[in-house]
Formats: sequence, structure tokens, C-alpha cells
Amino acid sequence: MVIRQLGAICAITLLLSGCIQTQNARNIEMFKKGNSQCYNRTTMPHTFVVDAHNHFRPFGGKALPINELNSYFERLEILFVNVFGIGQMVPLECDYFYNCPSALVKPSIKNDFSNAANYYEHAPQGTRLTLSMSFPDLNAPQDIAYKMELLEQEYPNTFTWMGEVNLVKQALFINRHRATAIENIAQWDEFMAKLRSPRGPSSTPIPISIHADIGSNKEPEKYLYLMEEVLRQYPDNPIVWVHMGLSRELTNLDPKRHTEILSRLLDKYPKLMLDISWRVLYDEYFKHDAIRDHYVAFLNQYSTRILPGSDFVATDTKRFKHYAKEVELTSYINQFLDDDAFRNIALGQNYFDLMNLDFEAPEICKG
Repeated sequence: MVIRQLGAICAITLLLSGCIQTQNARNIEMFKKGNSQCYNRTTMPHTFVVDAHNHFRPFGGKALPINELNSYFERLEILFVNVFGIGQMVPLECDYFYNCPSALVKPSIKNDFSNAANYYEHAPQGTRLTLSMSFPDLNAPQDIAYKMELLEQEYPNTFTWMGEVNLVKQALFINRHRATAIENIAQWDEFMAKLRSPRGPSSTPIPISIHADIGSNKEPEKYLYLMEEVLRQYPDNPIVWVHMGLSRELTNLDPKRHTEILSRLLDKYPKLMLDISWRVLYDEYFKHDAIRDHYVAFLNQYSTRILPGSDFVATDTKRFKHYAKEVELTSYINQFLDDDAFRNIALGQNYFDLMNLDFEAPEICKG
């Protein structure tokens, strides 16, 4: 375990401390189908190679230049990244919603256009980016399909993901965000059908990443019915429930009850997946040994249904050390997974299967 941790530390501090990995460096060639190189968990990092949850645009204010972000991925050997915008934005003078508690948050399509323009101007060489539509207001779904068409007309076959979109995000209640009304979920038919049947060279359905708080410390399952309703009405859509439904507002949910909820829904809805992004999972759950062991068992059991991610928000006040820390904490639990789960989650096999990509995770070295 010590050697394995040293490999991860080397990845995290690659250029900050002079620790350089050459013989065991991760690169895109290692993940091409047919590659025979195995992944040595004792000498190579436990940090994820897929960041399926990364916000290239901040809530407001200036964003980190995409070239700088690309350099972070290269330094940490992160090879596949989902390019999210921000589904609910605050005025430009604010960088985070919690710094402007009276500001109104409003969905906007402009950060999706910005991400696409930046991508075509500065596409990285060593990292594969997947652009995501983050604009939808799930409480006002009537124009979502139309705006999807606008993006498609301007950038054909470019956006192959949707999200992160907010079904209910209690952190934004102070900014006048409200939980999606259950009657509005029935009005998603048009855009959810478009996600199931995309145009272009790939016929792979477009996944949607949904932020849906289960509840709060006072009412732990207050909003669970909303995600259950989404799943009931759209069982054929690939849906990624981000942060496993947890949040800063829900830090005392009994782990056994939590995994009971998730297991029931995963068993009932085969298209449902979870992501384990955001450091709140580490801070409140995974770093505690007894709780961690419970979640490791859960992740091993449902290892084909889990995606990794950082939930990094690329405001220009952040630097490499901030992203590296988020990667370190959100990858922490990977080192305790069994080999199958490690390959599916940390090495990205679930992501490749979901997106029908021409990549595969290397096998884990034996012995």
C-alpha cells in the first residue's frame, strides 16, 4: 500500500516537487484498444484517468484559459475530460454564488458557446475532451430542445453530453434557485428524446448528468422523490446522478441507508449511473475508515455503474495546486477498490463503454 500511495503522490506533485514518472507514464496510447501493456497498481497512480465532471467555466467572473487547464491534465496524466459549463450563473462580478448571496442565479447558454469556441481554437493533443451542454433550466424545459438545435447548427456533432444540470441544488436556494416542480419533469419529453436519438456519426445516446440533492440534515430524504420521478419517466435515458446525491447540506445520512437507496435505484434502472465527484464525499464520508470500507464494498459491487470526476470549477483565481488537490481527494477511495472496480472506475472503462469510444482500460498487472 505504501508503494501504491507513493505512485499517486508522484502523480499529484509531478512538477511541484520534481517527482517525475517516465517508465510508468500514462498516455493515450496505453488506452487504445489492442494495447497489451498492463497497469501496475503498485507503481502507477491511483488517481483517475477520466475526469467526467470538470467545469471549464466559473459561476461568474473570468475563467482559467483552456490552455492552462490542458497543461494541468497533462501534468497529472488525466487523459479524458468532460467539459462542463455552469448550469446556473451569477453576475460577472462574482466568481462563486456563495460570495454573492443576494445575486440571482440564471441558466445561460453562453458558457457552452464559449467552451466550444475555446475547444476548436485550443484543442489539446494528449487529452480527449468531451463537450457538454450545461444550459438547461429543468424548471423551464420548453426551449431546451430548441437551444440544443442552436448548438448543433453552430457546432455540428460537437456536444455529446448534457450537464451538470440542477434538478434540486439546495446550495443555490439563497440565490433564488428552487427545486424543479414535479409536474415540469413530464415536460422533458422532447429534449430527453433528442438525447436518446442523437444525430451525427455516432448513434450513442447522450448522457445527462443531474445534480439532485437527496435531502438535508434536517430532512435527509426530502427531495429523493424528484430523482425517482425522473427515473420513472425516462428509464431509457443514460442518467448520471452526480455526487451520489450528497451535498454539504446532507452530511449525516447513514451510509447504510444511503447505499440502500442507491442500490434499489441502480437495480431498478439499468441506465442509471453515479459519479463520485466533489470533495464533499471525501470530507464527510470516504476519509473515515469505517465508513470508507462500507462504500468500498458498495463501489466494488456496482463497479460498472460509477464514473469518477473532480468537480473542479475553473475560476481564474485557481492554479495547478488547487486542481491537483481536488484530483487527490476525489481519487482517494480508488486505492482501496478491487482490481475490477479500479479498472472500471479509475481507469475509465465505464466511461468508454457509456460513450462507445474506441478505447479500453488496460488490464491490471498480476503478481
